Amino acid sequence: MKALNQLKTFQRILGSYPAETPLSKFLPGFYRQNKQMGSNDRRVANRLMYNYFRLGKALYNTPTEDRLIVAEFLCNSQTNSFLQHFKPEWALCIGFDIDEKLKLVKTTYPDFKLTDVFPWSAELSDGVDKQAFLKSFFVQPDLFIRVRKGFEQNVKSVLTKESITFKDEGNGCFSLPNGTRLETLFPQQTFFEVQDLSSQQTANYFKPEKWDAWWDACAASGGKSLLLHELEPNLKLVVSDIRESILANLDERFQQAGLIKYQRKILDLTQNVDPELHNYEFDGIILDAPCSGSGTWGRTPEMISQFEPQKISFFQKLQQSIARNVVKYLKPGKPLIYITCSAFKAENEANVDFLVKEVGLKLEKQTVLKGYENKADTMFVARLMK
Repeated sequence: MKALNQLKTFQRILGSYPAETPLSKFLPGFYRQNKQMGSNDRRVANRLMYNYFRLGKALYNTPTEDRLIVAEFLCNSQTNSFLQHFKPEWALCIGFDIDEKLKLVKTTYPDFKLTDVFPWSAELSDGVDKQAFLKSFFVQPDLFIRVRKGFEQNVKSVLTKESITFKDEGNGCFSLPNGTRLETLFPQQTFFEVQDLSSQQTANYFKPEKWDAWWDACAASGGKSLLLHELEPNLKLVVSDIRESILANLDERFQQAGLIKYQRKILDLTQNVDPELHNYEFDGIILDAPCSGSGTWGRTPEMISQFEPQKISFFQKLQQSIARNVVKYLKPGKPLIYITCSAFKAENEANVDFLVKEVGLKLEKQTVLKGYENKADTMFVARLMK
């Protein structure tokens, strides 16, 4: 009976879920409107919804209930009442490794193909292990925090006291189980920033010098600027974004981190921004470009079902337009740090080729940050010199 009720709840949520809306925003609203659901009901519903979308476009024409059962089998390592009820023979094999599980699924559903989970693997960046990348969608990514210098022991003490499993990844980065209630453990949250492992690793490409002037061109909520400030506090910093609301979040985040000296600008970087920046020259520019976000779909698997391949070309052209505009304000001999959270070659290596051949930059180094190997986001970063 419990498993049947869980299925009915899942079907009700899925039926009311509007496409193009992140699950992380939709589900809390659904629960507020259905207050009869207890904390365990919500936890199970979350798991079923996210696991269902982790199947991507595999078995797309198979009944929803069947797809959910397949997803529950592939995405869990411990048995649960749902799988025991609907597929008891698979529940006995829940501890198998992913390759053995995939064989079992293929036996029951001959139409199943791993490549259908993410059907654009031919578009992936060079160096991405396609099989490993595809299998990573069945694993929920970890929660990562970047602890501010001097506060590592404080954070470790709290996590140890509360019996929270964590791993010290080095350089102030800790990984925690996804869903850890940080706001409960750290009410003030002044010790750390929530930031993915790969995002933190982009800082290795910045190399700022004292008294430099830097521009975080698509700053969003300011994560890269905070990394930059941690490396070199004595910078002249300009941050910009097209959205006022997100810059308001940046202001709050900067205040908590003690970053008070910066300029903020609302800019549409696809347009001429010379009226706002004609006197500016920068020693470094961070361009964390708007992108497909395909490297983060392990966290937001619902995006796989909503994605259309023509968006790759759209984002590539958008990135090229923005990059061409921002490079105007870079001093000769200084770096542009080009970053995406995409796994697509068109948004990554192909755009570096564009920056070299069409804009005249010189490539110093580029790499895919293979988050799929570390339960993290997959990102791309390149350091180019003007």
